[in-house]
Amino acid sequence: MNAILRRSKPQLFNSLTRENMTRSSKTRVLISFGTRPEAVKMASVVEAVKERASFDCKVCVTAQHRQMLDQVLELTGIQSDYDLNLMTPNQSLDTLTARGLTAMGEVLDEFQPDVVLVQGDTTTTFFSTLAAFYRKIKVGHVEAGLRTYNLYAPFPEEVNRQLTSRMARWHFAPTQRAYDALLAEQIAADKIFITGNTVVDALLKVVDIAKKRSDEIAPRFQSIDLDRRVLLVTGHRRENFGEGFQNICDALRRIAERNPDLSIVYPVHLNPNVQQPVKSTLQGLDNVYLIEPLDYLSFVWLLDQSHIVLTDSGGIQEEAPSLGKPVLVMRETTERPEAVESGVAKLVGTDTGLIADSVQTLLDSASEYNRMSRAQNPYGDGTSGIQIADILEEAFR
Repeated sequence: MNAILRRSKPQLFNSLTRENMTRSSKTRVLISFGTRPEAVKMASVVEAVKERASFDCKVCVTAQHRQMLDQVLELTGIQSDYDLNLMTPNQSLDTLTARGLTAMGEVLDEFQPDVVLVQGDTTTTFFSTLAAFYRKIKVGHVEAGLRTYNLYAPFPEEVNRQLTSRMARWHFAPTQRAYDALLAEQIAADKIFITGNTVVDALLKVVDIAKKRSDEIAPRFQSIDLDRRVLLVTGHRRENFGEGFQNICDALRRIAERNPDLSIVYPVHLNPNVQQPVKSTLQGLDNVYLIEPLDYLSFVWLLDQSHIVLTDSGGIQEEAPSLGKPVLVMRETTERPEAVESGVAKLVGTDTGLIADSVQTLLDSASEYNRMSRAQNPYGDGTSGIQIADILEEAFR
């Protein structure tokens, strides 16, 4: 067994053949994910599949994000059966893909699943799907059909999604637009299912936990003035590195100087391409709080406390509207246009003036703020995981 494959329960190696014989009547499902957002969005799927007596379900984590992933596993109670532990410092995409493809192949050869479930658009999603395809194992793609049709934005996620769609058997589309995109790409209609987005499942549960544990979580932010309105910022996208990030930081400085009664809270990603411009431009401003990356529970608590969200993330475009928070998206295009069309989000790119002015409008105009915060969330009702498990159970009946 390759050294990069680490098992959480080594004793399962020796009992595998006997176990497969005794469970031959069950559908074997492998659920693969590697980043924090994937873990968040797959939590309800893991729970729903494991609850069904017809499934023999195992979880494989690639640890594409090690620390952030482990925080979500602890919060959700998910136990991994396989841990590929792929994360290394400054790892290139081609190295990650090659190592992941080999390690995932070993997992598939051992467990021999009937179906592999993957989520979203990460490198983990792509190499897990490719390894399954090479073995003619069916793949179910959670959050399928998101598109920008710009191969370099988001990068490399757009290509990961498109390639995964060419190989998947079941496409669990979060919205009608995603369904239509897949149809337009000649995916058969009987392979596509609109389920909503599993992020809503996770968020609703975690918000409830965060509220119950507020007395424990709030002291973590005691250095931040949360009595003022809060602008929550997240930014880490590769395509914004360089000039884009400097523009973002210049916009935040302008916003801070215009609005001394505003708390700008920025959990700064650990990537040096983010750290350098953020700290050189924003450190020392009285109302800008540059903090360490947050565990998911603390982040959701802070999101619930915020007034406006400024982000280049994909998932937060879905999470913030579920809590009634207007979202300004620092990207030129988005694979989640439903949020923009429904009015809960606005694209502002990385233009310093547009970012600063858009935030100012939401701070100054109650009518504009209310319009965005009260728009209908297009991403589902919190039952996506159950729907996906129902579809798979019916398919293998």
